[in-house]
Amino acid sequence: MCTFLRRLPPVLLATLTGSLAAGLSVVAVADEPERLNFNRDIRPILAENCFYCHGQDVNKREGDLRLDQRAAAVEAGAIKPDDPSSSSMLLRIMDTDPSSQMPPPASNRKLSEAQKQALHRWLAEGAEYESHWAFVAPARPEVPTSNSEWPRNAIDHLVQARLKANGLSPSPEADRTTLIKRLYSDLIGLPPTPEEVSSFVHNNASDAYEQLVDRLMQSDHYGERMALPWLDAARYADSNGFQQDGDTWQWMWRDWIVKSLNQNLPFDKFSIWQLAGDLLPDATVEQKIASGFNRNHLLNGEGGAIAEEQRFVILFDRIDTTATTFLGLTMSCGQCHDHKYDPITQRDYYSLMDAFNRVPETGTPQFFSSRIRVGNPVLELPNDEVIQKRDEFDKSISELEKTTNPLIDAAFHGWRVGLFADGKPGEGKGLPEAVVKLLSKNEKERTEDEKKAIEAELRKHFDQKVRDSLGDKIPTIAQLTALRKQRGDYLNDNMPRPMIMSDAKPRDTHVLTRGEYLKPGEKVSFATPAFLPPMNEQLPKNRLGFAEWLFGAEQPLTARVQVNRMWQHFFGSGIVKTAEDFGVQSEYPVHLDLLDWLAVEFRESGWDMKKLNRLIVTSATYRQSSKVPESLRVADPENKLYARAPRMRMPAIVLRDWALAACEQIDKRLGGKPVYPYQPDGIWESLAITKERDFTYPASSGQDLYRRSLYTFWRRTVGPANMFDASSRQTCKVRLSQTSTPLHALTTLNDPTWVEAARLLAEKSMQKQSELTEQLQNAFRRILCRDANPDEIARLMQAWDKQYAIYSQDANAAVELVSVGAAPRDQTLEPAKHAALTAVCLAIYNLDEALTRE
Repeated sequence: MCTFLRRLPPVLLATLTGSLAAGLSVVAVADEPERLNFNRDIRPILAENCFYCHGQDVNKREGDLRLDQRAAAVEAGAIKPDDPSSSSMLLRIMDTDPSSQMPPPASNRKLSEAQKQALHRWLAEGAEYESHWAFVAPARPEVPTSNSEWPRNAIDHLVQARLKANGLSPSPEADRTTLIKRLYSDLIGLPPTPEEVSSFVHNNASDAYEQLVDRLMQSDHYGERMALPWLDAARYADSNGFQQDGDTWQWMWRDWIVKSLNQNLPFDKFSIWQLAGDLLPDATVEQKIASGFNRNHLLNGEGGAIAEEQRFVILFDRIDTTATTFLGLTMSCGQCHDHKYDPITQRDYYSLMDAFNRVPETGTPQFFSSRIRVGNPVLELPNDEVIQKRDEFDKSISELEKTTNPLIDAAFHGWRVGLFADGKPGEGKGLPEAVVKLLSKNEKERTEDEKKAIEAELRKHFDQKVRDSLGDKIPTIAQLTALRKQRGDYLNDNMPRPMIMSDAKPRDTHVLTRGEYLKPGEKVSFATPAFLPPMNEQLPKNRLGFAEWLFGAEQPLTARVQVNRMWQHFFGSGIVKTAEDFGVQSEYPVHLDLLDWLAVEFRESGWDMKKLNRLIVTSATYRQSSKVPESLRVADPENKLYARAPRMRMPAIVLRDWALAACEQIDKRLGGKPVYPYQPDGIWESLAITKERDFTYPASSGQDLYRRSLYTFWRRTVGPANMFDASSRQTCKVRLSQTSTPLHALTTLNDPTWVEAARLLAEKSMQKQSELTEQLQNAFRRILCRDANPDEIARLMQAWDKQYAIYSQDANAAVELVSVGAAPRDQTLEPAKHAALTAVCLAIYNLDEALTRE
């Protein structure tokens, strides 16, 4: 008997044993129910309540008892398959004495009666364990057949079977205006024009919907929309973070993401290039830029930062980001100890880290200018503008050198003669040590190479240390010095230098005691986590080998994790809700068969991302109405069974683009440097604690104000204020953040982007239509993608009347409203009418339907 069971009072022990035995006998004679599934019904209970103290982490293990392994639990008497009623685990969870009850009251964990009964029943059924479902390679499940006309592909057959088993039926298909708005939101993040809506609504072709899907997936804006989750996963930003928040050139990686998604680069290549593009044979510039995925980290340039400590901070972040994004695992626990729940040891963590511990980085940035601060290794990629400017500098310098070179040569010879006028060698004259050593050698004994070396080093020393001081006496030399400095300053501030990966500096990797970089322990070499399929011996033992290992046939996680994130994009929540964690604490997926079918389909399609996305959006499951009848709200409030389409707030990044596109002001250029659209006054002033650099927000002008939100400059320390629900980009984030707080109205009712969009939409509506009803209808169509019904038009008319009454009495307020933003206003329009329609358009922008993807 286990020691902790012996501590139970004899009377209580006898009572518990008797009562449980009676209970088990009832279970034994009852009708045969479906056996409990360990992964679905039992593991979540144990993981949440038991594994922290009775799991694999020996440092936290209590009573030398493991419950994460059946053999260990049986050996300790916690589980007794032959006599389940006396299993000490069951006795302890049923105990009411706080001194012996499990989980202990001090742990703040408490089993519900339903959980206790589930464990009770599981023990009676033999207490069988299973490997965690996510750590077993997916196999394509059999797709159920159906006589129903509802299913359009395998997704629907699998969903319908689950619905039927739960006594539910699918919702009707959404109407066409809802479907086109949904597709545009999900696939390109921009609204359809009224003409596009009309064309789709009146298209009688049997494949009209599929035609629309294909057209959107061929749009260049598809890659822009699909890139957004990758920017969050890669913690992409345009600055380093911390107080000395230097700018970077990582937008070149962002542009590569958009381009690759548009070109439908297979997901295996897409991933391998990001993880190890620099290690591919004859790696291209594009592949090296792709490796910037793991250089999007924070970079600490603070004066007190310890470089080596910061290098390890970067390494830890790199491992966490890679594991979360591609394996769906939270490995950060392994930095200090064995994982509390998953079979990830500290040795696993550091063995994997060895592949990433070879980058020639210092941990702190190099200050190229007061603005640009990036960490080596980088690529220098001059664009046409930089090349032209550099050539102009070089031409001017070359012309000036024709005048200065003879003067400099003469000055050098004069300096050289004067240097040795005392007949003594170079010692004590500030020359480099290597030159002094050569000069100490008898002149007759010097070789020709040594004589040449002396002359070369003396000239180098003169050019670096002496020449510029002659500018006080020779103005042309001062001009040349100034011109060269201008050239250097310009290139430091404008030469694109994206940070990339490299294995140019291999290091020894050690298990760090408690994760402290100053306490190296056992030395380890690269290996993949031991609980996952082993790595093919033919693969290189580096990042490239690791990246290719992710796509092996027996790999259980890669395909599942990615298709889950794709599903999350279209349904708001993944089939596995915890998109960042497929470990034993993850929520067991109700639709595991659907997840596995999609994973195998994705892999066998050649990792074709567009094909899988098309499969999802053309399914009947995706095309359902999002309306929720009361019966369905009660039966499945979280929509885990997919008996309807999800209804969710569009991300702020998309809402801003939607507003700009609806008023026909958006600039749809692809790629390029970040831009600086409207932000609150003084938004960066809190960063200006020194005079070292100017933190005035450099607001853009012209069309740059209206570029897509994807291209907005992202300062880590102060993110864009009008993108209220976006990731901070401090760490990897793969789960969608959905929020519907009314505080969003502070932005969408007051931010200059929305106010200006409203007045431009009002202006264009007035220019196109003479009748107020048609002006309102035009605005309604452009934002909501459908016609307003008569009742809605009547309400909008009432709102206009009220606003017009206000602005007709306050001409200054009217002019002030229709002057918001940089775009010029049409001064031929009556200000009061323009302002009234602007207010109504702003109200339409703020309707729930306008903010929601239905």
